Amino acid sequence: MPVFNYEAIDKYGNMAQGRVEAENDMAAVARLRKMDYSVLDLTVVKESPFARLTQGRGSIKTKDVLFFVVQLATMISAGMPLARSLQTLKRQSENPAMGKVIEEIASNVESGMSFSESLRSFPDVFPAMQIDMVAAGETGGVLEEMLHRIAEQLRRDKRLKDSLRSAAMYPIVMVCIALVVVLVMLFYLVPTFEGMFPKNIPVPAATQVVFAASHSVREYWYVYLIGGVSVFFALRTYFTGTDHKLWDHYKFSLPLFGPLLKKAAIARFTSTLATLLASGVPVIQALEAAGPSTGSGLAAEKIKTACERVQEGQGIAGPLQESLFFPPMVIDMVAVGEETGNITHMLTQAAEFYDEEVQTMSKGLTALLEPFMIVIIGLIVGGIIIALYLPMFAITTSLS
Repeated sequence: MPVFNYEAIDKYGNMAQGRVEAENDMAAVARLRKMDYSVLDLTVVKESPFARLTQGRGSIKTKDVLFFVVQLATMISAGMPLARSLQTLKRQSENPAMGKVIEEIASNVESGMSFSESLRSFPDVFPAMQIDMVAAGETGGVLEEMLHRIAEQLRRDKRLKDSLRSAAMYPIVMVCIALVVVLVMLFYLVPTFEGMFPKNIPVPAATQVVFAASHSVREYWYVYLIGGVSVFFALRTYFTGTDHKLWDHYKFSLPLFGPLLKKAAIARFTSTLATLLASGVPVIQALEAAGPSTGSGLAAEKIKTACERVQEGQGIAGPLQESLFFPPMVIDMVAVGEETGNITHMLTQAAEFYDEEVQTMSKGLTALLEPFMIVIIGLIVGGIIIALYLPMFAITTSLS
């Protein structure tokens, strides 16, 4: 989603500058007007291709935000003023990027801006869900409680991400090991074997393929290196986006990993929505904020459409069912929650169920892939070795 730099005048007549995340410039202006800002200037932040490729270096991670939220809640509960707490956390931050963000937030708060409005200047650090909860906490005088709820939500998100990462890490590591082994064989082992055979002796087709691959890799290694790096960054740039419907649709259809990714998205959505509703955030606003938490542009768009149906006066369960993204169990639990007036509890139960499902599937997937990857690597390495020994077998047979 695009990010815009803005200059505006707040309701007290003070100049305000910052960043806001929105679908387009009109949506950005509408969001700023909700914050009682009169917009003077609005420009989209243009990111260079190199910045996108190197995204993540020196970035602010979930654990940095979690530490900030937990420590801030602790200081506020101890009776420390908000501005002083922010200044203290700025000094404590081990991540320079996070320290810079906290410093600007502290400066905005000291100049009279509310805490939630200060957070809106950093949409790439604090998602709309967290900002809405902070705003609700400020309005109700329960900021400390809201910060604790945000911290719990961050812990759940981190646990889900760690599970998905662990499931994907093993095959990635094994592929890298296989690649290194094959390259070592092509660079060093194959040339040694090739030198053992006179050029006038015919070798089997499989051996010729291995020799040709070795020549190609040794002679044009820089072409393969540049091509590999280019493909890696191109795929990373494309697949890490949340607005690519084709990839979103494809990733949920992947064998083994597809169901895991979809359950993780459902767990994040139900958990986020439950937290927002429990915090007193209005239903429409909660749905709008919970959609992007799925990490899928396709899912977020379906939830946005469902939100429009809710605005027309429908309940939540019906529009979610029409989206065709959520399984019947989630729809039924939401419907029961609406009927009994206990939707927050039902959403929390659904989130806990899918959270547990993700943990179990991640462990099972790793156990399933382990022998499969070992067999694949064995076949590749074994195939190259057999191809190298085939001429020897042929020579031995002809001599005998």
